[in-house]
Amino acid sequence: MIKDYSKNYNDLTKLMKEMGTKIPSTMKAFNALHKASTEDGVLTTKTKELIALGIAITVRCDGCIAFHVKDALSSGASSEEVMETIGVAIMMGGGPSVVYGCEAMEALSQFAVLES
Repeated sequence: MIKDYSKNYNDLTKLMKEMGTKIPSTMKAFNALHKASTEDGVLTTKTKELIALGIAITVRCDGCIAFHVKDALSSGASSEEVMETIGVAIMMGGGPSVVYGCEAMEALSQFAVLES
């Protein structure tokens, strides 16, 4: 089950840039939405990234898990906060979220090594 989440993150980043050349209006709008949705407001960027991670787990999106684990850590989330987020996702998503929670835990292990 072990995947290389750093590679997944980097590969998707490149593909999204390529997509930006093919459908620039869509990708420009998506990037603006992402930036506006995750900037500090009443909720911090860290909190918003943890929410996004919980959603990524429940909708079973490998790429989203890679991005939001990395972005949560980059926003200052601790490993413990990521693990609690995984727990909430499991509560909301049941058995499938246990599986994708394991994926998120593996991504956390990989990115935590890179962040240190």
